[in-house]
Amino acid sequence: MNTQQRTYKYIKWISPQEMHEVSLSWFSALSFVRDEQLFLNDLVKSYTLQLTDTDVFERSRRIISAISKAEKEVVVLLKKVQAHENQLEIMVDDIDQPKMEKAYRDTHRDLVTEIEGYLREYRSLKSSLFQLITQVMKKEKRKRLLN
Repeated sequence: MNTQQRTYKYIKWISPQEMHEVSLSWFSALSFVRDEQLFLNDLVKSYTLQLTDTDVFERSRRIISAISKAEKEVVVLLKKVQAHENQLEIMVDDIDQPKMEKAYRDTHRDLVTEIEGYLREYRSLKSSLFQLITQVMKKEKRKRLLN
């Protein structure tokens, strides 16, 4: 059984309360990411001059571009999670609506995949930025020691 099948099987049997808790967890994690991106932007601004150095410029440009893209994506994901949470009533309203309930579960499953993928990519991006800043800081320290 592959990951998507396991995820689908998991989502098929998850309770509305559990979906609510997962949605709240997503919203919290994505909100934290959005706040963290402000810190990353400040970090980039603090090292702008060093990041434009020819040795790291292309790598810096790619990472900064990816951060900008991730900032836009997190806003979209937050809106999707909020809309998903707002539609939870479909699952708990005691009205038998099999098609709408299935659509809700399918959306939940899709969000699981999308958010896990986003957070995985974001962690990798953040790690790349920290490695780059560390490299730049070490180079600056060497320059100061030589002077």
